[in-house]
Amino acid sequence: MRRLTGYIATSVLGSIALVLLVIVALDAIGAIIDGTGDVSKDYTFNQVMIYVALTIPGRIYEHIPMAALTGCLIGLGALANNSELVVMRAAGVSVLRIVWLVLRPILVLVVVGALFGEYVVPYTDQYAESRRMLLKGGKTAQESVSGFWNKEGNEFMHFNAVYPGGVLFGVTRYQFDDNHVLLESSFAGRASYQGEYWVEELGAVTHFFGDHTEVSTFITRDWKTDLSPELLSLVVLPPESLAMKGLHQYSNYLNDQGQDASKYELVFWRKALQPLTIISLVLVAISFVFGPLRQVTMGYRIFAGVVVGLVFRTSQDLLGPASIVFGFSPLLAVVFPAALCCLVGIVLLRRAS
Repeated sequence: MRRLTGYIATSVLGSIALVLLVIVALDAIGAIIDGTGDVSKDYTFNQVMIYVALTIPGRIYEHIPMAALTGCLIGLGALANNSELVVMRAAGVSVLRIVWLVLRPILVLVVVGALFGEYVVPYTDQYAESRRMLLKGGKTAQESVSGFWNKEGNEFMHFNAVYPGGVLFGVTRYQFDDNHVLLESSFAGRASYQGEYWVEELGAVTHFFGDHTEVSTFITRDWKTDLSPELLSLVVLPPESLAMKGLHQYSNYLNDQGQDASKYELVFWRKALQPLTIISLVLVAISFVFGPLRQVTMGYRIFAGVVVGLVFRTSQDLLGPASIVFGFSPLLAVVFPAALCCLVGIVLLRRAS
């Protein structure tokens, strides 16, 4: 039984690794092509290549569910084409036993993927994004096409670049009163975190009065805010690149500021329930091999896996924004497609057995 377990695990994991390699490679090539539009004097094509290379871990994590589905179809499909599954069943190995032998290596993949998404992807994506923003002009005046916005109370802030270690470049701040009248705007070339407050460097402040404005400059200025380097590192990244701890932390911060945190809550539940998503897709793949795709060609299995994966991804992409617009729970938007896949897989497996 150990030899059989290892053989199935090798077939399935090898196919998943191959599919993941192909998907990530295509995604990276597309990212390089898209990145050429941002090429400038400082942000060269070589820098685009470095940026895409740094984001490879995030792309791997994003495509694990699709790779698990298609890889299982290919791995088990190869065993079915060689009549090896028939031999296993003739030797007394039940369908349920084969399902468990397939799920065992998948559970290892789930654990490795979760650790990867929590402890590797946030760091590499943050470094890549900060580096890109800095090279695209993070030390100059505010750029409308880049940087990050944040709101705290009656103040709006824009940062051209947020670098790890508590360093900001291109800090623009707008202070309004309760009637939404602009009171003050300022720009600082750089700001650094000093433990309990920020120190802005080499900046200018414009004060707005009823009939005139006054401009002053400063070499350094203290800035007290609830924003910490940890929170700002969350602003840098899209929600999909954040760890679950960071998503929870930033959601609480947005709720405290009276802002909408539903987008971050949705991504939190997607990450938290990704193990369920992977297992549900693998169950569908196994049920297809034992059921309707038992006697088809490998190309047809790959096509079926891509179609099912796209339908699943599209349903999540539609239900997620719908939960934000219509106000139902993001948890339901994530659970429903996964639960439906589990149900389909279980029904097909019961018919096959």
